[in-house]
Amino acid sequence: MTTNVPSAPSDIGTLAKGGRTNIGGFAIRLVARMPFLFVAGRLYGPDAVGRYALAVVVIELGALIATLGLKRGLALALAEAPEGREDVCIVWDALLLALVAALAIGGLLFAVPQIMFPDGVTDGFDRWFALTIIPIALSDVALAALAYRRNIKASVTARAIVEPWTISAAVLLYYYIARDDGLTLAYMTALTAAMVASLIPMMRSYGRPRGWRPHLGRVAAMARRNAPLAGAETIEWGTRNVDRFILGIMFEPKLVGIYYMAQQISSIPQKLKSSFDPILGPVITQSLAKNDRVAIAQQVRQVGFWIMSAQAIVALMGSIPGEAVMGLIGPQFVYGTAALGFLLWGEVLATQGAVSEAALVYMARHRNLAISVAMLAFQIALSFALIYTIRWAGFPDNYQAAGPAIALMLSLTLTSLIKASVLRRMLGAPVMAWRWSFLAAIVASVAVGTLFTLLPKRFEWVELVAGEPALVAGFLFVVWRWSFKPEDRTLFQKLPGAEPLAV
Repeated sequence: MTTNVPSAPSDIGTLAKGGRTNIGGFAIRLVARMPFLFVAGRLYGPDAVGRYALAVVVIELGALIATLGLKRGLALALAEAPEGREDVCIVWDALLLALVAALAIGGLLFAVPQIMFPDGVTDGFDRWFALTIIPIALSDVALAALAYRRNIKASVTARAIVEPWTISAAVLLYYYIARDDGLTLAYMTALTAAMVASLIPMMRSYGRPRGWRPHLGRVAAMARRNAPLAGAETIEWGTRNVDRFILGIMFEPKLVGIYYMAQQISSIPQKLKSSFDPILGPVITQSLAKNDRVAIAQQVRQVGFWIMSAQAIVALMGSIPGEAVMGLIGPQFVYGTAALGFLLWGEVLATQGAVSEAALVYMARHRNLAISVAMLAFQIALSFALIYTIRWAGFPDNYQAAGPAIALMLSLTLTSLIKASVLRRMLGAPVMAWRWSFLAAIVASVAVGTLFTLLPKRFEWVELVAGEPALVAGFLFVVWRWSFKPEDRTLFQKLPGAEPLAV
């Protein structure tokens, strides 16, 4: 069997190394994404943003389907490579599979652009927007290949630096060149740049595909094997994006645009979790190969706690001074403050289920998929029920539009409890990342942040400039003092005072 995975001193050490890189990329992404939100909100307005948001949700779904589960499945294919089969050939099989699928789905959307733009297609670049599926799919596969060799830096560079900074610069440039298509053109430009930033390090790591020949039978077998993984990824994506579809059906584009901006802010902590998948997947598959179930439970608990802590910080920063945060994007977007709060805390509560799924997709693929399908159906039904209930109670549209966010938060919480319970029974070891001292940290942060929200309206800027650092400091002090264990501190082992985990 041909494998080229460098040995690591320990699984937790490997996860910590990847975690440090990902948290750094997470912070960069947080900073880089804000200019795009500001420019899009201030210059283009909620109506244009709403139209763009509905198109992007179709593109992202198409790209996810085109990867056919390879973001997780490629690690398993490489780990189980047959004797004499070079890793580079397997990677190129995966790239070919993603390209064929992306061309098929992109071709359908190119022929029927009304799927992306249900309110009508313009004479501009609407039809060509479908081709964005190709760079997204190829980039995902290339980064999955790099993650198998523990190269997380490439993912951070492509997703946290190249993509967000490119879209932030492009959306401003295109406003003056092609305003009507500025948002979609900026998205196409950013994702193409991210693809280049992914393929170049992949080629450097794996080299040229010497001796590789396309083989449709081999590629089709890879697609069949990854079907359950692809289903799980599609359902997970649907959980985070079906609310936009529902809003598009029930409300005007303006409300969709406001909700989308809240969703974009809340997606930043969600990206932190998804960026751990490439490093967590290979570690879990190697523990499974050794049948070390206790190690898998420890990996799930550890990564879950790291992600939950970081996501809680973002949730606190976004929800306590929520009006000030949404007001930065534009005065009209303040109506999305309630939705922002529910979406941010939904991501925190989703962490346990997300990291549990990282193991379940390998250990119980079909059961995991069944749970996800059932919970997605529950979320959709609850979303409509809440919208109609809030409407019946006489509240205006912007309150009704928060219904899908509430449904998402409740659905993610229930999904987390179910998947953690299933995984705990399968592993015979605890997997919950939650610690009660974590609650004390949230209370301390809320107390500090609330003090700043009591300031007069003319001092709203103080909420952001001084209040945000203060509430983060309160949270981190309590977590570091009472929640962190020696293995948690491996995430910061290069910092003074950290206690490295003995290996």
